[in-house]
Amino acid sequence: MADLTTRLGKLKLANPVILASGICDVTADMMLAAIAGGAAAVVTKSVGLEPREGHKGPSVVETECGLLNAMGLPNPGMELFHHEISKVADEGGIVIASVFGKTPQEFARLAKMAESAGAKAVELNLSCPHAKGYGAELGTDPEMVLTVTRVVKRAVKVPVMPKLTPNTSNIAELAVAAEKGGADAVVAINTLKGMKIDIDLARPVLGNKIGGYSGPGIKPVGVRCVYEIAGAVKIPLVGVGGIENGWDAVEYAMAGASAVQVGSAVWRRGMGVFGEITGEMDAFMKSRGHKSFGSMVGLARRAR
Repeated sequence: MADLTTRLGKLKLANPVILASGICDVTADMMLAAIAGGAAAVVTKSVGLEPREGHKGPSVVETECGLLNAMGLPNPGMELFHHEISKVADEGGIVIASVFGKTPQEFARLAKMAESAGAKAVELNLSCPHAKGYGAELGTDPEMVLTVTRVVKRAVKVPVMPKLTPNTSNIAELAVAAEKGGADAVVAINTLKGMKIDIDLARPVLGNKIGGYSGPGIKPVGVRCVYEIAGAVKIPLVGVGGIENGWDAVEYAMAGASAVQVGSAVWRRGMGVFGEITGEMDAFMKSRGHKSFGSMVGLARRAR
């Protein structure tokens, strides 16, 4: 097998494929199943300080080319979720804790709690498109991205990775702000704003009306965002959005991603998808003479 190891700041991964936040990451057993399926690391569901029920249903609906969800950041609160992180960490799994808050101080407090539970990195959810007062409502402001990142960096020793929204006119500007704030890496992208209407009932399908669109349909947007960010910052990137197979992952790598996260494909292909994607990447690398994953990172940016 080719060398598939990669780094996100101080975080070294055996391969570049990670379970994305919001998919099969509610319990330690689910996250351990993803690791057993070949994921090098897992990102938890986004967790806040207090328990949160989320939006009324329907909260997830299948579309022609992906999924629409308006979960509303339901979670048990970090005090209870602390145990799930610890259990995965105790089993030797690499946990990246996704956290959300209304203020930089909330983000920092959550990051410290996650670090104490055994998380090896923290992902800052500055990009959820369907939770009022959180996510993208904060993350579209470069100054807020910079401030949140800086405050969290001062609070923890583990790598800090803001997750950026594509629902903005200039995602590279947000990445530059994260880098100035001391981010060890940036994650791009979260879901696109979308909705579905039941034409028989003449009403929106989702309980929240508007949700986040994920799956194969958003891959071209994710690849474009990673490509643009890679030209603006020097820190590593994690590509997310529509990755269904190893060739999709290679495309993100060539755009500039040092790792990828897989979400909706778990729903389509099961927990073994991580190992399958890694195997597909390995086969591609061998067929093209790439001895290491790193040799592909940013390759398309160097093309003339």
